[in-house]
This record gives sequence, C-alpha cells and structure tokens, in this order.
Amino acid sequence: MLEHNYELLPDQAELMTVAQASDWATRHTGRRVSSSNISYLIKYGRIAAVDRNGMQMVNVSDLLSYFQSNARWKERSFRSKLGEDLNWHLSFDQFKESETTKHVHRLHPYKGKFIPQLVEYFLDSHTDEFKDEACFEPGDIILDPFCGSGTTLVQASELGMHAIGIDVSQFNSMISNLKLCRVGLSDLLTATMVVSNCIASNIEGKDARRFEGELLEELRVFNGEFFPAPQFRKQVRSGEIEEDRYGAENAAEFLPKYYELLDKCGVRNNIDPTRNEFLHKWFLPTVQSEIESARSYIDGYSDPLLRDVLRLILSRTVRSSRATTHSDLATLIRPVTETYYCGKHNKICKPLFSILGWWRRYADDTIKRLAQFNDLRTSTRQLCLTGDSRKIDIVAELESEDTEFSALLKREKIRGVFSSPPYVGLIDYHEQHAYAYELFDLTRNDQSEIGPLSQGRGRHAREAYVKGVAKVLTNCRQYMIEDFDVFLVANDKFELYPQIAELSNLKIKKEYKRPVLNRSEGDKGAYGETIFHMKNR
Repeated sequence: MLEHNYELLPDQAELMTVAQASDWATRHTGRRVSSSNISYLIKYGRIAAVDRNGMQMVNVSDLLSYFQSNARWKERSFRSKLGEDLNWHLSFDQFKESETTKHVHRLHPYKGKFIPQLVEYFLDSHTDEFKDEACFEPGDIILDPFCGSGTTLVQASELGMHAIGIDVSQFNSMISNLKLCRVGLSDLLTATMVVSNCIASNIEGKDARRFEGELLEELRVFNGEFFPAPQFRKQVRSGEIEEDRYGAENAAEFLPKYYELLDKCGVRNNIDPTRNEFLHKWFLPTVQSEIESARSYIDGYSDPLLRDVLRLILSRTVRSSRATTHSDLATLIRPVTETYYCGKHNKICKPLFSILGWWRRYADDTIKRLAQFNDLRTSTRQLCLTGDSRKIDIVAELESEDTEFSALLKREKIRGVFSSPPYVGLIDYHEQHAYAYELFDLTRNDQSEIGPLSQGRGRHAREAYVKGVAKVLTNCRQYMIEDFDVFLVANDKFELYPQIAELSNLKIKKEYKRPVLNRSEGDKGAYGETIFHMKNR
C-alpha cells in the first residue's frame, strides 16, 4: 500500500488561496493537484470555500479531511468488494489523469483500454517487492495480438522496444498506427486550418453557430437563476432539492424559449426516425451538413498519411458531436434534439448544432500530442496489422507492410506478449466506432470478434471465448522464442483463464490482481483486473 503524508505543517495558515491549496495538496498527497482540481472540489461541494475581500479561500482542515477520507475510503471500498489480495501498488493512484492519458494515448477515445503505466511496469527493466524479475529489455520484439488503440505499441517505442500489434478492427489498427506515425506537423497544421475554413463556410453551419451563440446566452442567464453553482449541487447532495423532478420541471419551462430561437434563426433540429444510418440517426441536420463538407474535402488529399490523420481528427470531432446527452455518449440511449436537464453538469444543456468548435480544439490537441510523443519515441519499429490473431500469418503480413521489420522478426523472433483480450460479452468493438466505419467507408469484421457483446455471457459464449483466446495464443507462439513470457490483462469474473492456459499448453506462473481506479466513460464503481503471467509448459 502506498503511504501518503497528510499531516499539517506547523506554519501552515488555516485559510489558503486556491493556488496555495494546490501547492499544499501537491506536497501532501505526493501527486500534482492543480488549481483547477481545487476549484472543481469547491464547485461540486466537496470542500467549502469562504470569501475574504473578494478572494476565494479554502480551509486547510477541510482540504485535509477530504484527502484523508477519500483515499482511505476508496481503498477500503475496493478491498471489501474485490478482496484483500488486491495489489494497491498497481492502482497507480499517484498519477493524475493527464499522466494516464499522456501524449498520443488520448489522440482518440477508445473504450476498454489499459493505462500506459501498467504497460511500463511490466515491460521495463525495474524490479521491486512485487515484480521480482524483469522479462524484457530494449531491442526486444513485443506482440499485442489484441492491439485495440495501440497502448502497448506506443509504450514499447518509449522503452526502446519493437512491437507488433494485431487487431480484427480496421479502425483500431488505424488509430494505433496513426499514434505512431511521423507526419509533418507544419503540413498538418496548415491542413487543419484549411479544413476549419471549409467547415466555417458551410451555409447551414453559419446559421447554426449564430443560433448557438444566442442559445448559450439564454442558458447562461436561466442556469444562473435556477441552477447556481455550487449552491445547487450542495442542495442536491443535502437532499433539499429532488434533482430529477426539479431538473425536469425547469427543462420544460425553458423549452419554449429554445423553439422560439430555432424559429427566429431558421435552424432545423429534426432527425428522420425512419433512417437507420448512424450519421442520420445520431446527428442534427446542421451537424450532418458540416461533417459532409469536411469529409469531402479531406478525402481529396493526395498524401495518404496526412489524409488519415485528418480523418482521425474528424472522427474524434464527430464522436463528440452526437445528438445525445452528455452522460449517454457511451451508451446512446436515444437521439436528443432539444435542451434537457443534464445530470452530469447539473444544469440545462443542449445538443450540438455545429462541429467547428470541436474540430478546432481537437486539431490543436492532436498536433500538440504528436509533438510531445516525437520527443519521447525511439527509433524502433512498431506496426499494427489488421487481421484475425487466431490465424494470421504474422511474417507474411509484416513482409507486405515493412520488409525490414519482417526480416528483424525472422532473425530475432518475438520475446513475449503484453495484451488485454476483449472481455466476454462486454463490448462490441466495431459498434463503438460505427460512425467512423460509415463515414470513411471502412470494412467491418464484426463476425471475427472474440467475445462480442451480441453473443452475451452464457455458457456457450464463454466456451467460444476460451477457445478463441486459446487459438490466438497457439497461433502466435510459433513466432516467439522458446522461453517467452505472456502477460494478459483481464477481469476474469468467470474464471476462464486457467482453462485458456491449459488449452494453450501454457502454465500460469503468477497473478497480479489490481484495482482499476479510472475507468473509461467515468464509471466509478469498484472494479479490478488480473494480470496473468504465463509461460511455456
């Protein structure tokens, strides 16, 4: 268990500014706590604030109590639900979110990925009281047969290792390879600005942006009166206000103003319910028009690498522009075309009528993240192949993509595996990016997914999953050295991995059970996963 130093300093003032509170919290938790983090705690009623001559001040005792209770409660809660054998050292709770999503790891959203620190821990050369041996070293070739969004490949590059990824999803392979690409950043900047101008010149988009400007001002005034922060959140937490009823009543009260502005600006918010195409079902007409303008322009680029990076930015933009509530981005319950009470932000929110703001934001962010990774990457090789890991010929496929890498593989062979197989009956990996497949006319291979959500978690689904993962390991081991090491990350609630090891003729050497503190899409429930270290029998 990691120890935290929470005691008060003898010379510490009782009241501190937000900036001083940030410095104090950083020293006493051993991790960076920004002023924005402190402001968030105040805004959401986690700690109290007082006004001193117009300056917001924080009581250090309140701050101390918050950090003490939060850290201890979290660990107790996880252990009570997941077991006392939980290895809290592998929680990586000393890292803030910006570190677990560093540089290209947040180039595009992806549900179900592990954090880079977990990969680093098992791939690097350090040992500690939990990890008693280092299995890999710089220059090794690492394999990830369930590559996902490429976390293993990116970290292998940082550590000076070569890496091969395989994924059945064409879009997943695209994400992975673009994280590792060497695109000219000045050319990319120019291209993103041209696309921005293309979106800005869209006729329907111009009307939508004028409408949104007026709507946001009306919402600012309305929310300030009926949902003042942080008072409203405190009243909800204390039970003074019944949030669902109060939110629904006020959302209904604002709705006439919303439609009045729609009519005034001549903007459409109708979605044709008879259309099944993703882009028609989940995007407002003005957004659809802007997306098509951007897509058509991007498709005209002759440089395939530059075109694909622009596509990735557009995909990220499109994902954030779906007509749904802020809390339903991951689930897409129903299209939302009106203003609504948002339980995530505790106020009246609106659907999106233009993609321009998101495009500009993500274009800048993409360039920044690629530049950051350029300073860390090594001259090693990484590539994600699109294919079925149960039967792919890795050497042949690599030969067609990178002859030098293929020659290296034939000469050195794969040293080991670090991967996270899909969880049985949890995610449809193609469906989470359905908009991208439709937008860029990519080929879907849903039928080749292992453990898809559509097959459920019943006995037959679990049996098929065991056979599927075992076939992957059996196929891949022919490309590995004799004394290989396999690390698989899984939430094995059905206890399938001993069967998988047996069927693959592998033995489980060690298990590391860890808590997962920051799951994708903001899921805060107690959740754990096991890292299975397997060897040849």
